Amino acid sequence: MPREYVPILTLLALAGGFGLLTLAATFLFGKRRPTARKAAAYECGIIPQTSARGRFSVKFFLVAILFIVFDVETIFLYPWAVAFRDLGLYGFVVMLPFMGLLAASLVYEWKRGALEWD
Repeated sequence: MPREYVPILTLLALAGGFGLLTLAATFLFGKRRPTARKAAAYECGIIPQTSARGRFSVKFFLVAILFIVFDVETIFLYPWAVAFRDLGLYGFVVMLPFMGLLAASLVYEWKRGALEWD
């Protein structure tokens, strides 16, 4: 093993050991006083009105999909745009199916009404 890695491995061992030691000390020496109030669900200080197992609207999932579509698009388009001149026509052709999938998912979201904020 190269000597350059010894400080990094030492730091990782110390950090992991400290974390485990802290968790073990809390588990062994911490006081356990369970109450109904501590076991209740916490929602920003508001008493929950319904069960957390309730159903969510499909709009919630459509917004999540929309976020993922634009997030993935941004992650992949920045490096591609930076290297576009070096990639040439090949880079453009390879990126077309990806862009097609993104466009199809955006059209799907649009038709489902996820872009309408009522």
